[in-house]
Amino acid sequence: MNVDSNGDEPGLEVPTGRTGVRQLIVADADGQRIDNFLVRELRGIPRSRIYRMLRTGEVRVNGGRVKPTHRLCDGDRVRVPPLQGVRDLDTAPGSAQAAFIGAELLARLERAILHEDEGLIALDKPAGLPVHGGSGVSFGAIEALRRLRPDDDLQLVHRLDRDTSGCLLVAKSRTLLLELHRALREREVKKRYDALVFGQWPRRTVSVQLPLQKFVLGSGERRVRVAEGGKPSRTDFAIRTSGARGCWLEARLHTGRTHQIRVHAQASGHPVVGDEKYAHPDQQQLAHSLGIRRLCLHAAELVIVHHGARLRLAAPVPEDFERAWRALT
Repeated sequence: MNVDSNGDEPGLEVPTGRTGVRQLIVADADGQRIDNFLVRELRGIPRSRIYRMLRTGEVRVNGGRVKPTHRLCDGDRVRVPPLQGVRDLDTAPGSAQAAFIGAELLARLERAILHEDEGLIALDKPAGLPVHGGSGVSFGAIEALRRLRPDDDLQLVHRLDRDTSGCLLVAKSRTLLLELHRALREREVKKRYDALVFGQWPRRTVSVQLPLQKFVLGSGERRVRVAEGGKPSRTDFAIRTSGARGCWLEARLHTGRTHQIRVHAQASGHPVVGDEKYAHPDQQQLAHSLGIRRLCLHAAELVIVHHGARLRLAAPVPEDFERAWRALT
């Protein structure tokens, strides 16, 4: 269900406000347990409250009561009851999170808005900022944007890896949220990324079509690998320019799997520079020796149909990305 990818699979459709009954549509479930699903999606809600909602039947899947061990399938509809009076870390006045979202970050994000209208915000998300809080992180881009736009019911349209910078879409209206989810599912959203990779990318490798499968390490960390039984995935790569230690590539997604660009690049023998998950340890060490402290992956462009017209959203390449490229040349 979760989409923290270089790709941008739609995750949850959230048709109602955060304090009313919500119907969450599950995508990319991978057999996840309902209790774990709710813990992740209802960040800030105590586990005891989540298990009580399951026990009393306040949470229902496809209209029926389920146990905490119930495993979800793609397309399942999860009913979540109203949560008034339960601490919600991204909205509760005086919450611990509020102290961590400083004025400097809010001002930076305000400047990073690429486009805004009555239904949509397009943000140039900085590298290192998660799209949402959770898993030990107090807040992310969506919580900060809700501070900036407290009168709007903002919802993430898709997700980016924490360390990936660039175009991130946030919907202000239910209608647009569902329409963009549909467009993502139908592959109508055009996505282009800039990536720096180690070594000399072979010019013959234009399209990588390798199935991808999620798995979990013994530590509990989620990873992705190429596997025969994985989901069909396609990334088209083009060389923008070459340097002594690496190449600057443009990557266009035809599917939006988790970590798709990163795993397709690694499987082709040229991992993304600064990738602490998939690059070889020697390559990670080289990046550090060159002073590269970020994942060199940037969501440069999104093209969507909005208000009946083609809307192109472009995020300029960040300065630290440019510095990394100069170090590789």
